[in-house]
Amino acid sequence: MTAYPPEPPMSFDGVTLTPQKEVVRAFYKDMWDHADVSLIPKLFHADFTFRGSLGPVLVGHAQFADYVRWVTGALQNYTTDILVMIEEGNRVAGKVFFHGIQREAMFGNPPTGKHVGWLGAPIFTFDGAQVRDLFVLGDIYGLLGQIRTDGMQGNEFATSA
Repeated sequence: MTAYPPEPPMSFDGVTLTPQKEVVRAFYKDMWDHADVSLIPKLFHADFTFRGSLGPVLVGHAQFADYVRWVTGALQNYTTDILVMIEEGNRVAGKVFFHGIQREAMFGNPPTGKHVGWLGAPIFTFDGAQVRDLFVLGDIYGLLGQIRTDGMQGNEFATSA
C-alpha cells in the first residue's frame, strides 16, 4: 500500500453532524491532527479503554496522551483523513487513513523520511456525550511494508488474472 488516501476524505464544510459524529470529527481533525492532548478530557471518560491501530491497549487519559505524543512524534505532519462514518445507537464506526512522514523509528525500523500511511477501522462506543471505549483495527502489515528495511515488502498473494 502506498501512502495516499484510497478514496477522497469526507468534507465537513457546511455539514451538520450528529453530536456523536462531531466528537469523532473533533477527535481526529482537532485533537490528532494538531496533537492537542488538552482535548482528551472533553472527548473521553476518565477511565476509557483504547485499543489503537498500531496495537497498544490503554486505559485512561494519561496513557492515551502518551500514545498521541508517540505517534505524532514519530510521524511529522501526522494527519487522519476520515473516509467514512457510520452511526448506530451509541456507536460510531468508520474508515480512516492515517499518514505522515516517518521521522522516528517504528516497529524496530529506522526512520525512512518517507510519507507513509495505513488504513484503520475505528469503533467508538459512547456513554452519554463522551467516548467510553475506542477500538481501532489498523493495517499494520501495510505500514510495515512501507517502512521495513529487511527487504520484505508486501505479501506473497498474487492473482492469476
